[in-house]
Amino acid sequence: MSQLTWLRPDTIDFPPAARALADPNGLLAIGGDLSVPRLLSAYRQGIFPWYQDGQPLLWWCPDPRTVVFPASLHVSRSMRKFMRQTTLSVSYDRAFMSVMRGCAEPRDYTDATWITAEMLDAYCDLHRLGHAHSVEVWDGQALVGGLYGVALGRVFFGESMFSRTSNASKLAFIHLVERLHGWGFELIDCQMPTDHLFSLGARSISREAFRRELDLHCNEAVADHWHADQRAS
Repeated sequence: MSQLTWLRPDTIDFPPAARALADPNGLLAIGGDLSVPRLLSAYRQGIFPWYQDGQPLLWWCPDPRTVVFPASLHVSRSMRKFMRQTTLSVSYDRAFMSVMRGCAEPRDYTDATWITAEMLDAYCDLHRLGHAHSVEVWDGQALVGGLYGVALGRVFFGESMFSRTSNASKLAFIHLVERLHGWGFELIDCQMPTDHLFSLGARSISREAFRRELDLHCNEAVADHWHADQRAS
């Protein structure tokens, strides 16, 4: 029977993902902290934190899992035309904190955000250590969109994206997937399903299949491409 686990402060261990609840889908554990060792342990097991101000720290591993295999990226004809004509530019790891703050901005459907001050500090720590990365979209000197996530081995775990102008977040995502494909990445974790992601080639796979992919690719050695070409286009 599925049950929640309260995480102990003196260990970074997580319970087996199979113990996650079916409703809400994937809720696995409560508590712990957002230390770098705990976060890296979580991602390698397909677990991620998600909670809002006023809630305890919640850890999730949903089933099924939404993923993109980089070779299967789908870009519509209209988006290809936009990419050929746009004056927007894309960069990597130039404004990580600003991208996170952009992702924390209110959305049309809610003023709530799960990117708390604690989350911001934790992922900035991951970024300083080379584990978390951002993609920025610029209109001149103005940041108009982007996304961020965590890279381990040949897997990129997408966390959030934002857009202040039409197609900016989609441009960031497409640019990232194409770059990751060129760098030999095998999988992009999108966590939960959306029509937007499915239109770009995302698919749902079982939690078991997802964790098999992580076992294969999370600990593979890869070159550090991220800082070799921060200004991408």
